[in-house]
Amino acid sequence: MEELIAKRYVQALLSIADKDERKVYIKSLNGIAKSFESPEVSAMIKAPIISSDAKVDAVLSALEKKADEKFVNFIKILGDKKRLDLIPAIAEILNAQVQKENNKYDGVINSKETLDADEIKKLEATLKRYTGSTIKLNQEKSDLDGLRVAVDDLGIEVNFSKERVKEQLIDFIMKSQ
Repeated sequence: MEELIAKRYVQALLSIADKDERKVYIKSLNGIAKSFESPEVSAMIKAPIISSDAKVDAVLSALEKKADEKFVNFIKILGDKKRLDLIPAIAEILNAQVQKENNKYDGVINSKETLDADEIKKLEATLKRYTGSTIKLNQEKSDLDGLRVAVDDLGIEVNFSKERVKEQLIDFIMKSQ
């Protein structure tokens, strides 16, 4: 339900913004959404005791006068409708929408070992060849004994684990006998 409501706000924001304004709005919304990860900020936004105006003022103060009038009005509307808690969802959907329009996506590589830049570039080139989209991969360390590549917005997940390859090899040998 939250996602459906957030999509409407994203469509409204995209309809009033030109390409340059979109970049500014995305950067601003991502910054605000990141601040919502803090338990104190999240509690303040969800607190029924604090007035909507105070919440809007707090969100706008984080922008440090970088926002134009349209964006300020957008935040005020979210506050009036008691939807400020949707900002992280709005930011996520807005990022996905812009990635789709630009045909550029972000992905994640999870592995125990750190891959060098050439290996990451090869993976990006391979994914581009198969999807037709430009994909920027970021590496994250994990306990996974193997490699996992995920591009959530395209629904791509490739997983190579040593344990799984070993099991498949054993199954293949057992079936061939």
